[in-house]
Amino acid sequence: MRQFDVYPNPDSRERLPYLIVLQSDLLERLDNVVVAPLRSQQDGKSIPILGLNPVVEVGAERHFVRIQAPAAIPARSLRQPVCNLSSEREALLAALNLLFTGL
Repeated sequence: MRQFDVYPNPDSRERLPYLIVLQSDLLERLDNVVVAPLRSQQDGKSIPILGLNPVVEVGAERHFVRIQAPAAIPARSLRQPVCNLSSEREALLAALNLLFTGL
């Protein structure tokens, strides 16, 4: 499990189909992992907050990361990653920084 790996949401929510791993690879031995949900932009009902909700692509679909909704879940509940979003590292870390420090 690597930082910014994206997994299918084990709760199988339609609007929140994926989870992204936020915690460092250095902590992979922990029983729990900190994740944030990805919300589909297809419903058109939600608008991402600039700087807080990076917009990413998983497959051919656009989603935004709900950085403001982190959760710690059992690592064993995440099976096979569908992609890794390390290419969005700067935007993801900036969003986490905004959430926790306001900067």
